[in-house]
Amino acid sequence: MTMTGTAGRTRIKFCGLTRERDVDDAVAAGADALGFVLWPGSRRYVDEDRLAVLTAQVPAFVTRVGLFVDASPELVLRASRHLDLLQFHGDETPAYCAGFERPWIKALRMRDGLDLSAAADAYDGAQALLLDAYRPGVPGGTGETFDWSRIPASLAKPVILAGGLTADNVADAIVRVRPFAVDVSGGVEIAPGHKDPQRLVAFAHAVNATDRSRG
Repeated sequence: MTMTGTAGRTRIKFCGLTRERDVDDAVAAGADALGFVLWPGSRRYVDEDRLAVLTAQVPAFVTRVGLFVDASPELVLRASRHLDLLQFHGDETPAYCAGFERPWIKALRMRDGLDLSAAADAYDGAQALLLDAYRPGVPGGTGETFDWSRIPASLAKPVILAGGLTADNVADAIVRVRPFAVDVSGGVEIAPGHKDPQRLVAFAHAVNATDRSRG
C-alpha cells in the first residue's frame, strides 16, 4: 500500500486478522492492506509462527502490515521477514521506526493537546500517520471515534483514519477527512479477531460507493 496513487480512491486496511478464512474473506472484499497484531496485550494478537502462516496466503499486491507496540528490535526484525510495512503504535522514536529497512507508518492517539503538524515533522520518514482514538493505557483498538475536525487539512503526511469505523459511518468519515486510507478492525467483527464476511463486504462497499459519489 504505497502512499501515493490515484486521487480520490480511499485505500482499505482490515486489521487484526487471526484466521486463514478471514484473510481470504478480507482479500475477496477488496482489501488493499491486511494488519497483523504482534502486541501480546491485544485480543487479536498473533505470534511469529501464526504470522508466518497467515501472511503466506496473502496474494501479491495486498500489503502485509505488522502492528507493534514498543517491541524489541529483535522481534521487529524477525517479523519483518513476513511483512511489507511496519506500523508502530507505542512511544517509538523516529530513529527507532526507521531502523528496520522496511517502510513504516506511525500511529498517533488523538489525546488532548497533540500537535499533529509537529508530529508529522518529527516522523518525517513515515509513509503516513495513522490517527486513532485515545484512551489512557490502550495503544489502539478502542472501537471509539474521535473528533475528526481536529485533523488539519494541510497536514504534511497522508492520513490513515482509524478508530470506531464501521460501514455505517465510514462514508461520513471519508467526506469529512478525505484520508488516504481507512483502517478497521472491530467494526467488521463478530468477536475479537473473528471477522464477519458480510461486514467486510459492507465496509468495502461503503468506501467504494463514497469514492464514486465524490467523482
